[in-house]
Amino acid sequence: MNNKELAVKLVELVGGKNNVIKATNCMTRLRLTVKDPSKVKVDEIKATEGVLGLVVDGSTYQIVLGPGKVKKVMDICADELGLPRDASAGDWKDNKESMKSMQKQSPFKAAIKTIADIFIPLIPAIIAAGLFNGFASLISTLQGQGVLPVEGFWMIVQLLFGLLGSAFLGYFAIYTGINAAKQFGATEGLGGMIGAVSIGANIVAISTAFGLYDAETPLNSILTTGKGGIIGVILGVWILSKVEKFIRKSVPDVLDLILTPFLSLLITGIVFVFVIMPATGYVSDVLVRGLSVIINSPNPVVSVISGYLLAALFLPMVLLGLHHGLIPIYAIQLEVMGGVSLFPVLAMAGAGQVGAAIAIYIIAKRVNNRKMMKIITGALPAGFLGVGEPLIYGVTLPMFKPFITAGLGAGFGGAFVMLTKVLANAWGPSGLVAIPIMKPESMLNFFFGLVISYVAGFIITYFVIKDKDVEAV
Repeated sequence: MNNKELAVKLVELVGGKNNVIKATNCMTRLRLTVKDPSKVKVDEIKATEGVLGLVVDGSTYQIVLGPGKVKKVMDICADELGLPRDASAGDWKDNKESMKSMQKQSPFKAAIKTIADIFIPLIPAIIAAGLFNGFASLISTLQGQGVLPVEGFWMIVQLLFGLLGSAFLGYFAIYTGINAAKQFGATEGLGGMIGAVSIGANIVAISTAFGLYDAETPLNSILTTGKGGIIGVILGVWILSKVEKFIRKSVPDVLDLILTPFLSLLITGIVFVFVIMPATGYVSDVLVRGLSVIINSPNPVVSVISGYLLAALFLPMVLLGLHHGLIPIYAIQLEVMGGVSLFPVLAMAGAGQVGAAIAIYIIAKRVNNRKMMKIITGALPAGFLGVGEPLIYGVTLPMFKPFITAGLGAGFGGAFVMLTKVLANAWGPSGLVAIPIMKPESMLNFFFGLVISYVAGFIITYFVIKDKDVEAV
């Protein structure tokens, strides 16, 4: 089944175009929010060729298609089949059942979903920027060691890759502000301006004028460029949305275009610079210090235990939808440390699933469970490349015990990665495809961590899972 056929089939199975309120995608999943869930044929979607898994969250259906493919199918759904990329206010008001489903979400879960919606569209840029920065750093390292010439062709390549990488990461706050504005209902350009304010050079001059700047140790300043990071930007744009909506209701229509943006930015900007940035900066500093106790601990025992627990518990967090809440932490680490140490540890979770699946395959072959063998054969390549959903939803989670043993195995890889202080230039896919986004000096240790997770996941699963467990599937 080609991508066009798959898109047509999926739209039909979710009740047709008129039943879809909103269509979007993340790195591996097509996310469709529907008006009437009773019209969705869940079992048929799961059985459709090309579908790797299905996650149902109220009236939202997350159809796992895998990286690359999901974007192509999404484009066909929107551009050729007419599915709405964004829901209008009217659609939501007309859909009482969907509204009730949304209202059932806890504030915490709703906050996690909002964070996910802000950052998921940025993931391709994050990955691309990480790769360019990684290659630029690798070329620079090889030049320093005399392997590559400092001048000429390689100098241009290094400069170009560095330019492309910084084109996103250097203005991360602006992109975050724009996407946050989309989620909160503020004007997107104004949201981007709040992000730009946070990294503006004038912040230092303002901070100095009020005695809030520490010239000897700028990062210890109460107010300085980038203080509060993306947490501050998200909070600032949320306040902007409230201010903008209030002002728009208050000013005459003829003055709306002039007064609303001006007053909204003026009021929000003052609050943002003098209250939000220092406050969220303090929170970020505390968070980084807390993480440093674990991640940068000189005590190897602390590193091993923390790495093990983080990797072992990550997949249950994914199932609960809590993993998106870690994205601000990744971003803070990238801003403060120049690299992300948490993501490489958590990436071991998928490798543990691979090892567990290989063990189950051997047992399935022994008990002649050809159905399970076929599922694993089709899902393993994706697992090695960092797409874990086919193995999770097709193999380990239905059996449950392998889901646990896979996590226990992944912990060993996480412990090794944490102990060797692996750093990434960005975050994105896990597995073998994540190697290029690691810092050059961390690539080999990240690979070793994957191998350790493969082996440990295999060994624990092989000796815990009995033949009867696989026969019964």
